[in-house]
Amino acid sequence: MNCGYVALIGRPNVGKSTLMNHMLGQKISITSRKPQTTRHRILGINTTEAGQVIYMDTPGMHRVEKKALNRYLNKTADTTLLGVDIVVWLIDGLSWHEYDEVIFKKLERAGLPVILAVNKVDKVKDKEAILSFFAEAQKRFSFKEMLPISALKQTNLDKLESVLMKMLPEGGLIYPADQITDRPERFLAAEIVREKLTRRLGDELPYSMTVEIERYEEQQKITKIYAIIWVERSSQKNIVIGKQGEMLKKVGSDARKDIETLIGQKVYLQLWVKVKKGWANSERALQSLGFMDEM
Repeated sequence: MNCGYVALIGRPNVGKSTLMNHMLGQKISITSRKPQTTRHRILGINTTEAGQVIYMDTPGMHRVEKKALNRYLNKTADTTLLGVDIVVWLIDGLSWHEYDEVIFKKLERAGLPVILAVNKVDKVKDKEAILSFFAEAQKRFSFKEMLPISALKQTNLDKLESVLMKMLPEGGLIYPADQITDRPERFLAAEIVREKLTRRLGDELPYSMTVEIERYEEQQKITKIYAIIWVERSSQKNIVIGKQGEMLKKVGSDARKDIETLIGQKVYLQLWVKVKKGWANSERALQSLGFMDEM
């Protein structure tokens, strides 16, 4: 069997989490249209008769490091390149961006085999442009493979999986065949709540929130989850709660349904909103909220 680790890297919001979810056939990483939705390194394990591909979804690589949270996101993305067998560099469209130059340098230092995956090709009408872009890309870096894909439409994902499986080293299974992620349900529940907040609140405060599970009680017929939504200012707390608590109710309802689907059991979900001033710019606060545990 061929087994090993594959790092999914790229700028924020290019579709890494969507790609991993579709490669697994199950939602593990949360998604939204907002950059920096992914804040943690998450493993997605896909086991077939041919072998085991362990995808590592990472925060988007970006230049600006204004806060401790931004520095943590970049460091998490960088350390993912240590110990993996293959890198899939996901880009959005047929053009390079400013920060891509930094990624080129990081990949050259890493010395790993790299697959360039151009996402959202369903939006490209001129297919000749794809071939021209690939020819130019090969001059800039020695990519092992270059594939046009659509993570959302699942275009060429079977081909990507086939290429990865052939490139991975031979060996026995690293994880049990029925395991799909390294993250506990408690962590995934917190991520689902954060996803619903990000989607509901749009541009208002997606980066000023985080979610902490205070209690997670598994009972015979129901799982009871008590979660705190941390924001940085009192004005943000009012936005999250909404008029007469309507926003918080909608977020709770959305999240509860997804968590029930995830764990296959009825869920009682209780949400509170609290203020922790400057949490995103405090390494101590990030540590207490579990951000530094995986570094």
